[in-house]
Amino acid sequence: MLSTIADYTRLTTDMSRSLTQVEQQPDVSRDTAYYLANIGKVKSIDDFLNNYKLYSYAMKAFGLDDMIYAKAFMRKVLTEGIATSDTFANKLSDSRYREFAAAFNFAALGANATQAAAATTNVTSQYATQTLEQNAGDQNEGLRLALYFTRKASSITSPYQILADKALTQVVQTAEGWSSMISSSDIDMQAKMITDKINLTDFHDPTKVTKFVQRFAAMWDANQAQSDTSTNPALVLITGASNSSASLDTNMLTTLQNIKFNR
Repeated sequence: MLSTIADYTRLTTDMSRSLTQVEQQPDVSRDTAYYLANIGKVKSIDDFLNNYKLYSYAMKAFGLDDMIYAKAFMRKVLTEGIATSDTFANKLSDSRYREFAAAFNFAALGANATQAAAATTNVTSQYATQTLEQNAGDQNEGLRLALYFTRKASSITSPYQILADKALTQVVQTAEGWSSMISSSDIDMQAKMITDKINLTDFHDPTKVTKFVQRFAAMWDANQAQSDTSTNPALVLITGASNSSASLDTNMLTTLQNIKFNR
């Protein structure tokens, strides 16, 4: 039985408890203790990039695991900082690099960059959150997307922020019942589609965010159910009516697509 909504509710009803459970996991606890004990000893960008344990921990905290290998790229992010609009990090559409450069602000603070809370306890908090989302994704990718969207929603002020982030785009497309194929269309047209359907200020209201994410979760589960019943040979043999199952799921999708997101 698909349970994205149930799992999402279970984790978010008491998020502090969920994060504490993650922080107490032996590997997370060990890596966090090492990070807090040693990050303050880092005095330069070179020190940082050359300590793999610290650097990889920080990168994971910002969801940049897949860029750990790109040290020359990250050196440029850190070297130029974020003080002016023309710095490398500020020119990138992905806000995670600006956030990373702000947390490890060697460009402005020099050797003192790793003393601030932004580089210590704030990073360990984000590491726990990222680990929670990744663990959720190992079981259910829809759950990971739901948690990620919930975390990022309040920072969304433009449809282009959504379109610059593959995960946010997937959540919105799924919730609205749009095909992923629209991503190949004109970017301005996609932005208009979003603003025509969604009042982005609603994403600053936690209650409305929860409703939107629940709608996404329902659509996600319906899509997964449709895929499973139409492609799983075992289910076809058991039911003897794969076409009727697919039809039922299509009707369900149509109903979900017509659900209005309360403004």
